[in-house]
Amino acid sequence: MSELTLLLLRIGFLVLLWAFVFGVVYSLRADLFGVKVRRMPEPAEAGAPAAAAPAPATTTSATRIVITSGPKAGLELPLGNEPLTIGRSSESGLVIRDDYTSSHHARLILWGEQWMLQDLDSTNGTWHDGARVSTPVPVTLGAPIKVGATTFELRA
Repeated sequence: MSELTLLLLRIGFLVLLWAFVFGVVYSLRADLFGVKVRRMPEPAEAGAPAAAAPAPATTTSATRIVITSGPKAGLELPLGNEPLTIGRSSESGLVIRDDYTSSHHARLILWGEQWMLQDLDSTNGTWHDGARVSTPVPVTLGAPIKVGATTFELRA
């Protein structure tokens, strides 16, 4: 092999090695500090014209969250008026220790009189009633919500 070919192979190996190191650092940074979360718009005031938003599936607001399957099956938590974050992080309101759940996986937000489900850019996605959540969606009472290997639902 010529010296030029050997030099190019060494430089290529170093570039590949540094790309791997930067990839690991980026992954650790995202896992330690999380990702930026988009905020939902405030609910429209009573006098303002309504936007073309989907109608809420139910008019009764949920008061509790019930885990139907997964490691914590049977657990019931009361819902207040504050947002509920779901994820692996100990800072979450509902902590799910699961390999398929992100640190900050999803969030439930009371928007007006309706609970909304928002995916927080999780790796494996959040599912509501069999459909993947990409934008905040209204939660139907009794419809299954799947986060990782855990399924839960909102009940009145």
